[in-house]
Amino acid sequence: MRGRYASWARERRIMSHRMMAGALLAALIGLGAAGCSGTAGVYNNSEDATNGSRSSGGEGTPEAHSGATPDQKWTHCAPGSRSADIASMKPDTNTHLTIGAFNGWDESWATSGLIKQVLEKDGYTVTIKGFDAGVGYQATAGGGIDLITDSWLPVTQAGYIRKYGPKLENLGCWYDNAKLTIAVNKNSPAHSIADLKTMGNSYGNVIYSIEPGAEMTKTIANQTLPMYGLSNITLKTSSTPAMLAQLKKATKAGNDVAVTLWRPHWAYDAYPVRDLDDPKNAISNAELIYSFGRPGFEKDHPKAAQLVRNLAIDDAHLSSLEHLMVETTDRGGQQGTAIAAWMKNNTDWVDDWQAGRLGDR
Repeated sequence: MRGRYASWARERRIMSHRMMAGALLAALIGLGAAGCSGTAGVYNNSEDATNGSRSSGGEGTPEAHSGATPDQKWTHCAPGSRSADIASMKPDTNTHLTIGAFNGWDESWATSGLIKQVLEKDGYTVTIKGFDAGVGYQATAGGGIDLITDSWLPVTQAGYIRKYGPKLENLGCWYDNAKLTIAVNKNSPAHSIADLKTMGNSYGNVIYSIEPGAEMTKTIANQTLPMYGLSNITLKTSSTPAMLAQLKKATKAGNDVAVTLWRPHWAYDAYPVRDLDDPKNAISNAELIYSFGRPGFEKDHPKAAQLVRNLAIDDAHLSSLEHLMVETTDRGGQQGTAIAAWMKNNTDWVDDWQAGRLGDR
């Protein structure tokens, strides 16, 4: 259990910053806190991952302090667009590649690991290095890092894109459902947040949340519950690990439960849960996650760049991959081992990725 508690500890450290971006979008567009998420993830990575997180060292997302409206051009992207079969492409002359993964962002390590596995089978030498987001952007714009795969737009990381974007090569988006949620067990009665007004008794009139200081918690307490008139609901705050423990306990016992959650997250694969609809947009609007290359990346690595463009991951595949990574590292294994095992069990998906068919799924 030591690994699970370690991953929960990191998750708790990163959530306050991740949720800050959610509250920002509520202020910007009046539709609820949106566009950010956190997942568990202290991985026993053999490369240069660190135990840093989004909130470590006082790092903040520039967008959270800028007061600027989101750049709407980043809302128009279909995951896997501009895909092509890489089988007929000539191997890249330059086969050394460094990918920057953001510390504390599981989807960053998952996608970097997938790319590494495929390229190394094609003769590449690929290194993954962990950075806090701001440092990762700076290193990529400066050419020290070839690729980053975890750019949240149009809000969460828009400040970084305004600062470094002119030097970065846009390699497209690969995920389109990054958001905050209220989740319940699948066989429970409520299907909308509004249902909790009359069905709250099924959940003990409680929503289990994370840290009381997290922006996600504040948004749901100060905005979501009042917008839906849920004076009957108590938002019970404690910590991210406590929330996940309650979710595990309730679903195992077959009891109804409501929790604050976010996508992407491995809990969607680990437990039988689903999101409540949010017709008033009182919590979260989904963001897109993009990949960016250093200046000249696509010219120097056309085949690798096309592989990145082909990437498109849905919730089911991403949550199952992250879940396996968490389970494997909890047992003392390596995240690379987990990714390789996942790819072996999802060969059709891997084949479609290389053939450029994921965007059609």
